[in-house]
Amino acid sequence: MKTTNITLLDGGMGQELRRRSNRPVTPLWSAQVMLDEPELVVAVHRDFIQAGAQVITANTYVATPQRLARDGQAEWLEPLHEAALDAAHQARNETEQSGRIAGCLPPLVASYHADVVPDDATCLRDYRRLVAAQAARVDLFICETMSLTREALAATRAGKESGLPVWTAFSVDDRNGAQLRSGEPLAQATDAAVKAGADAVLINCSTPEAVSTALITLAKLNVPFGAYANGFKAAANLSPGGTVDALSAREELTPAAYADYAERWIERGATIIGGCCEIGPRHIEAIKERLLV
Repeated sequence: MKTTNITLLDGGMGQELRRRSNRPVTPLWSAQVMLDEPELVVAVHRDFIQAGAQVITANTYVATPQRLARDGQAEWLEPLHEAALDAAHQARNETEQSGRIAGCLPPLVASYHADVVPDDATCLRDYRRLVAAQAARVDLFICETMSLTREALAATRAGKESGLPVWTAFSVDDRNGAQLRSGEPLAQATDAAVKAGADAVLINCSTPEAVSTALITLAKLNVPFGAYANGFKAAANLSPGGTVDALSAREELTPAAYADYAERWIERGATIIGGCCEIGPRHIEAIKERLLV
């Protein structure tokens, strides 16, 4: 099956950096690399672009006010965002491609844990701060790994205030792809995101099997939809403030096996496809070679 109707995203930055760096993993891992080894970030972006990614996401996933206050220094926020955007633009310039750069609006405190999401006013305030740090140098925003509806809505609303397109990506329960990790019904969450202005809705950082289930719900929406799964055995084992050393990868999820899943997602109507944690450039290249014209 070959198609021209697919937007191909990049894969997981953090785990790819982990493979390439000799430095110890910290809670601020991918952001710490921006300070210590920015050239690695440029190289990962460049490799994803050369593999076929048409959209790369800025390496700011853990550079939120809450995480920096807990694990680093609050005043790092703007410099980290500037460095991450420099790296993304440098990679795009070096490859001489016309792909897009996405700003990142991640969970403010921790991935997968809806119970630590701040109150609504704090969420909106801090997402607005992240938007302000990125909007002038990105082409769209991706609100990603949203495990709780109200956090997704705050991120979506803040992103829409920039005037740029906003794609909202939810992380679902790996045992039940019809609900968020919070336990909320996916159908209600996606409907709310669309009403808040999301230009596309995705599933991310969930197992490929859970993604396949979740896309049944997304196919009922009236906006473009897609997915970028992770390659972890049990992502929810990561505790707030913990490091990815607590997680292990699925060795059977080869580039060819991941492309199999991507093919099925496209058959279900998905038009935005990429990868999350443990999905590297070779996985993205396999999707391009098999599915894109």
